[in-house]
Amino acid sequence: MADALRTLYAALMVLSGVASTCGNLLLLLVLLLNKELWTDTMGLTLSVSLSDLALGLSTIPFGVYSSLAWPSCCPSEGAFCQGSGFIYLLLQTTSIHSLTWATFDKFTEICFALSYSRIWTARRRQVVLVLVWLFCLVNAALPLLGFGSYVYSESRFLCCPSFTPDNRYFVVLWMLAGIVAPILTMCSLYGYIVYVARKQARKGTFMCNELHCYHVPANNYLRSSMVMVTTSVCLLVCWLPYISVCLYETLSGQQSPAVTSALSAWLVLTSAALNPWITCMTQTRYRVAVRRSVCRFIQMCSVTPLEPRPQSSALQLDTPNHISMTTTAATRLSSSP
Repeated sequence: MADALRTLYAALMVLSGVASTCGNLLLLLVLLLNKELWTDTMGLTLSVSLSDLALGLSTIPFGVYSSLAWPSCCPSEGAFCQGSGFIYLLLQTTSIHSLTWATFDKFTEICFALSYSRIWTARRRQVVLVLVWLFCLVNAALPLLGFGSYVYSESRFLCCPSFTPDNRYFVVLWMLAGIVAPILTMCSLYGYIVYVARKQARKGTFMCNELHCYHVPANNYLRSSMVMVTTSVCLLVCWLPYISVCLYETLSGQQSPAVTSALSAWLVLTSAALNPWITCMTQTRYRVAVRRSVCRFIQMCSVTPLEPRPQSSALQLDTPNHISMTTTAATRLSSSP
């Protein structure tokens, strides 16, 4: 790959890393400052955010360094490259699976509102979170145990699974169970939620709580539908090139053009920068919390402390006493013979 393209790749990776770090830190800060967000579903949100933040602080800087220090890099058989590939695969799979289960939780809350509390209990959420991490740990450890392998990819500038025909069983298993199935599930859930939203928008609905019932405008449903459609498009744009390139290299045994491989790797890492904004956009309580936190921060920055004026304060404090004393003295003088 030419020097100009490597520099462009490094610049794009820096932008993705900065956006991922800032976005996920913002989400974590909003969760910390707003106690009303401390619900049972916060575990899945934290899993997505921490995985994406770790990707932005580990894998993306490694890709930037490798592209700028080319051709000198770590050997594929070394412990550093094997560990980097393990972390890359673990965080990538954990992020997409945690996001899928968070979407499923949101789907249940909207479409099965009456039985939502019975379906999603606190214990079941904890079990799901533990199973997600166990599955991703086992999946990422398989190449270290001989089923598949981690190598340094010169076109992606990353240590990642080897997409060769020799490792096709592992790659196909990982792609189908770890990537394709969660993405298809999320898109299907978003599609059904949009269908329900459009159906409710046509006839109008009333939402009730313990105190009263209120009408929900159709614009609320339509706005949520647009957000979910945008989310699905972003997921497909980020992941489809990566999936296509990896399966093509694995099944055909031929290498894709270096530019295509690098672009697909950058897109899939950019999803770590989009996930916090997806979480904030698709859930109303997060949008409200972010808006409230931003307004609070702006108010704190806009308030300027008043400059102390000790002399004026002294005059203001002493003047009434001085006037009262002068008035008393004048009264006495006028009343004296």
